[in-house]
Amino acid sequence: MKINDVVTVPVHGGFFYDDLAAIRQGAAKDHQWYEGEPVTPGFTAVRMPARGLGIGLVLEDGRTVWGDAVAVQYSGAGGREPLFTPDVRVVEELRAVLSGRRITGFRQTLGEVLADFGRERTALVYGLSQALLGAAAAAAGRTMCEVVCREYGFPLPHKPVPVYAQSGDDRRGNADKMLIKRVDALPHGLVNNRAKFGPEGRTLLDYIAWLVRRTGRLADNTYRPVLHFDVYGMAGREFGRDIERVADYLIEAERVARPYPLRVESPIDFGGRQAQIDGLRRLREAVGRRGGTVRIVADEWCNTLADIREFVAAGACDMVQIKMPDLGSVEDSILGVRECREAGVGAFLGGSCAETELSARVSVHVALATGPEMQLAKPGMGVDEGLMIVANEQARVLAMLGGRAA
Repeated sequence: MKINDVVTVPVHGGFFYDDLAAIRQGAAKDHQWYEGEPVTPGFTAVRMPARGLGIGLVLEDGRTVWGDAVAVQYSGAGGREPLFTPDVRVVEELRAVLSGRRITGFRQTLGEVLADFGRERTALVYGLSQALLGAAAAAAGRTMCEVVCREYGFPLPHKPVPVYAQSGDDRRGNADKMLIKRVDALPHGLVNNRAKFGPEGRTLLDYIAWLVRRTGRLADNTYRPVLHFDVYGMAGREFGRDIERVADYLIEAERVARPYPLRVESPIDFGGRQAQIDGLRRLREAVGRRGGTVRIVADEWCNTLADIREFVAAGACDMVQIKMPDLGSVEDSILGVRECREAGVGAFLGGSCAETELSARVSVHVALATGPEMQLAKPGMGVDEGLMIVANEQARVLAMLGGRAA
């Protein structure tokens, strides 16, 4: 199977691109808008519409397979790439690299293409690798999940990967949606400024207590979700990056969350990759000395496959969010899950609310093939849409695989 042509088209992401530095500094929320001036280079406002670039590969049999180049909500923060600006003019560069190229499986073709195209433009590599995975699946007459399993040595899946949903700012209304729909892990919480964390973290503790009560109100004892909160370094900001005080706080949060297991993502932002590795490792040790079981999840400054390897080797976290757009190549996400699993570290195959429905569906195939501990319901912040896209794609793929096995 050959690629005859390449087409590109602007696409909408599922949410917004937000300037996290400005939000942390107190940019005032006005419904869906943020007042004030942006701080992070590339932003023309604190909140901007998420935009991407659809990359279509026209195959010689007339089919077109797509991938979406898109970035994460908080571009330019925590060591991430600057804000992605889609440009349809890149089509000529893509044509020069791809037109007439024969699809010889995913891994080999991707390696050859990236040797010519380069890996530096992360969002474009993300979309391009999605399209090449789709092309390899089309050429083989198999699902993308089967292609990944075959080429990377994973067994075919027979059960779903747990799904994690995020609430956005509607922390109570959207939590109700998650509880009613029995989501495996919830609610994220979007605790990205002091108003949401509260003095001494009391606002977050009050919310955790409410969520525990609400879970008991809306569910029976057969439903045991994981409580997972992303605090964007706010615990560190509140307690002056004092590791012992943050550890005490995490132990208190774990107590409030009982009887449900607790994970906390990015409790402190130490401002650089090595500092983050060293700091999270020390925090994890401090929690362990207190007998805590709260799991620390790495996100900021853990953006690439090389970063993941460093965090895992240092014992800096209990789980890594493998944020797919940040890694760029879908292959790096595949290898990232493998690295975590082999090291006994939890793998969370994540991404962003700013992605598209297409990139979300591709990520489901990667999740099913690689078997992370959980995957993100995406895109968007409304719960229903992202959960529907991810859960339904997962169910369809498993049904197809089950039918073939039968």
